[in-house]
Amino acid sequence: MILWLLLLNGLFLVPSLALPGASPWFSLEALMVWATLCALPESGRRYRVTLGLAVLYGLLALLVLADTLVRESLGRGLNLYLEVRLLDAAWNLMTTNLGALLAVLALALFLALLAGFTWLVRHGLDRLTHHSPKYLAKPLWLVAGLAAAGAVTPWIGSPALAFVANQAALISHTHQTTQTFAEQLRTPSGIRSQPTPLPQLGNKDVILGFIESYGVSAVTDERYREVIGQSLDTMAEELEAAGLTIATGRLQSPIQGGQSWLGHLSVLSGQWVHNQLAYETLLSSDHSTLIDDFRSTGHRAVAIMPAITEAWPEGRLFRYDQIYDHNDLGYRGPPFNWVTMPDQYTWRRFQHIREQHEGPLFAELALISSHAPWVPILPVLDDWETIGDGQVFQRWEGAGEAPVSLWRDPDRVREHYAQATAYALKVAGGFASRYVQEETLMIILGDHQPAPLITGENASRDVIIHVISADPELIEPFLSGELPGFQPGTRPDLQTAGAPMNRFRPFLHRNFGEL
Repeated sequence: MILWLLLLNGLFLVPSLALPGASPWFSLEALMVWATLCALPESGRRYRVTLGLAVLYGLLALLVLADTLVRESLGRGLNLYLEVRLLDAAWNLMTTNLGALLAVLALALFLALLAGFTWLVRHGLDRLTHHSPKYLAKPLWLVAGLAAAGAVTPWIGSPALAFVANQAALISHTHQTTQTFAEQLRTPSGIRSQPTPLPQLGNKDVILGFIESYGVSAVTDERYREVIGQSLDTMAEELEAAGLTIATGRLQSPIQGGQSWLGHLSVLSGQWVHNQLAYETLLSSDHSTLIDDFRSTGHRAVAIMPAITEAWPEGRLFRYDQIYDHNDLGYRGPPFNWVTMPDQYTWRRFQHIREQHEGPLFAELALISSHAPWVPILPVLDDWETIGDGQVFQRWEGAGEAPVSLWRDPDRVREHYAQATAYALKVAGGFASRYVQEETLMIILGDHQPAPLITGENASRDVIIHVISADPELIEPFLSGELPGFQPGTRPDLQTAGAPMNRFRPFLHRNFGEL
């Protein structure tokens, strides 16, 4: 009986891993379940009760596991109110990295393990029932009641109940926060709900390129700063040789590890878009963004989205003049796991689109070569004119190992992250040195820090932002100190935390708005 009691207690202590604070030694839920088992009569009810308890615990274990996965991938705890909206995105990530067959097999294995675990718990409860005398029921309920009232040792806790209560509180809080945010959008303050022209950028192309997972850890973490630092040094040399001016700073992203679109919309809207509900609420409102600002200035607004491979109905809510998704970019080379096309192709194809347009252009590019799984790492082609429709990348089809193999070794995953980010920076710098002219302001920034596996726990959520132009006057406002952390060159100020991303749009309003 002691062995089964220890097992039962250990099982109900598992949810404490998903909660802050000290972990108890004994579980109140285990006492309550034991008291229930002691009182069970010898009948079919016993089977139904133990089965019901096992299923409930299986669901609890599923949520705790989900919490662990969310923490490791997004740097925050599970929030069921948000996660149910991300199931499609999670499944898409699995199928593109593992393939549909492996993804289905992985899901089937997971469900089989969960079913087997539930059966094991039910079997354990049944065994414990047989060895639990009925006279223990009342004393156990008394101890459980005293523990719940805090009248006995603090070593007894209720992590399972606390976990469920925490999710309920999160659901309520998230709902209230979303309602408040929606009301804020209806009665805006600080950021104008109507478009704000930016006349000082009126005749200039403005390029906003988001580099996937380009966080400040790329230059602060000793595991990455040498490799990525070399790319930044190369960028500095190329830009100087091309007669370009660059300043670099930091911005704080609302997210980590994934959901890049939240960082994108925070920059574009001037609102703090920290979860999926805020994203959907803002898009469904009439609140303006930088897209509207530049369109009102006279720019044609386009989005270059190589990762969009399926219908994207919410894309029309951004009010771009044109969205170029995967099918519109004319890529004829191979995909590289999740990466549908390498960044160098995306940049070169964008330049071709740019040359076809007359008048100023505002463009947002979502660059993806530094997106997990970070394999394979492609070389940068010296001759950009040979890129064509991308068939030149055919020679690297199937290069590198499978993601499933690479991700067995976290140290090697981190090495690949550094190399993939270095590649993305080399390509961005190469584009700037070739195609950025005096009538251009190019902004390159990260969307978020990579997952905690890469950064470690409690890392800064700052990302790096570069601003580049052949016109030094366009760079001067970024060095005024109004946005902290900026300095000349390709390295940010490592001693100064970045401003939140939602401050970027009002900064542009103040410095490039009405004359």
